[in-house]
Amino acid sequence: MKTLQQLCAETLLRDVNRPVVEFEGNWFTWGEMRKVSEQLLALLTDSGVPDDAPVTFVPRNRPSALAALMALMSKGRNIHMLYAFQSPASLARQIEEQKPAVVVAGTNDFSPEVTETLQRLGIAGIAIDEMQAQPVDKCERSTITSHSKGDEPYIQILTSGTTGTPKQFPITYALIGKWMVGENLLSGQIFDKADDTPTILFFPIGNITGIYTTVPALVKDQRIVLLDRFNLERWHDYVVRYRPSAGGMAPAALQMLLDAKIPKEDLASLKTMGVGAAPLDPTVQRNFEERYQIPILLSYGATEFAGPVTAMTGALYEEFGKSKFGSVGRVLPGGFKIRVVHPESYDELPIGEEGLLEVVSPRIGEHWIRTSDIGLIDADGFLFICGRADGAIMRGGFKVLPETIEKALLQHPDIAAVSVVGIPDQRLTEVPGAAIQVRSGHQQPSIEALEKHIRDRLLATHVPVHWRFVDALPKTPSFKVHRPAVKALFS
Repeated sequence: MKTLQQLCAETLLRDVNRPVVEFEGNWFTWGEMRKVSEQLLALLTDSGVPDDAPVTFVPRNRPSALAALMALMSKGRNIHMLYAFQSPASLARQIEEQKPAVVVAGTNDFSPEVTETLQRLGIAGIAIDEMQAQPVDKCERSTITSHSKGDEPYIQILTSGTTGTPKQFPITYALIGKWMVGENLLSGQIFDKADDTPTILFFPIGNITGIYTTVPALVKDQRIVLLDRFNLERWHDYVVRYRPSAGGMAPAALQMLLDAKIPKEDLASLKTMGVGAAPLDPTVQRNFEERYQIPILLSYGATEFAGPVTAMTGALYEEFGKSKFGSVGRVLPGGFKIRVVHPESYDELPIGEEGLLEVVSPRIGEHWIRTSDIGLIDADGFLFICGRADGAIMRGGFKVLPETIEKALLQHPDIAAVSVVGIPDQRLTEVPGAAIQVRSGHQQPSIEALEKHIRDRLLATHVPVHWRFVDALPKTPSFKVHRPAVKALFS
């Protein structure tokens, strides 16, 4: 039985002339990927970074980042992911909190704020871009001697950001190997490339879906069409050129597809469309299935479960048809469990009653994980997600807590009070709306200034889309903010 580390090392020894990644219209070969990986590993040695020191990785969806990921995993490095799509000040602050021995990121992500942090703390920097790796000027050597804890190598991936800063969530190489790559490949079974249809990847490399889609494809030597982020025009072009039999996307992208009125014949090769990461508006699902006659297969999962725990499969859809419309399917085989409990007593509820959803994911352990999702399990074992208990705003595939935005806005000197609520959005399901009460005697700040204030402290997903300025926030008789009345301000 091979280890995931061994499989990743083998990927970098493949035929140097075989194309592996298509990016922005150009194909990159395994030879080019190997060149980046060798440069990166040599620079890690030259920088004085200990062999067992964690590497902070700030990947963008680029071929060079895929090569860097394989290189780091081939050496069993512990990898701490950080998102690239945030302000330089926010990225610099997160790097300072981690204090790694080395940061690997795209050239453009080494902003003045980031490089100043590296120089001040003695952190080495390695820039990857245009299929090469090179040291960051004046950050060639590391003076930090951090070491990894534990024997099992891991990747600290990122949650979608329920709190202001996405949480680091470790997943071990063993977990990735068993549950994502698959035991057949670990035991030496060769991936069947008779169907050499490329897969398309557009989820961020640093989160659970990105790892789920990226690592198996690379290890299996499956050709990849890589997008820096989801782009409907490029996704459409991929489907027309390569005619895949299955597709998948986030709910927000599905609405974009409908709005674009893509011809039915262009999607004729697709037999199913997988959708996850966030709730899907039933109207969007119904409109898509009626227009394209392609069944949508919903799934339910989370970073805390290390992936999906339920799914509507093609076989289930064929058996039950539209009688389970809107369900995220049945629990997966292999020891996964779900149940619904009372939100206060936590007693398990009977079939058909709504309550807090709890999950057992054997990827993580045998314990029950309590979620903030309201769920219902019907008599046939199908799960329906009915909402959120914590009031989180589901912005596309990202969860945003209103309280996180409110705390950040209250740090602004001109703001006396604020209330953030979720506003329905046709494309993203919900987006934040902020009602602002200005301090007495202060000037009303501009929306541009408030947006910058948020970006400097939180991810871009937390920036409100709608703004209202009020003399006083609406209150209940007990003087608490009345959120329904706040929502009404945006009607």
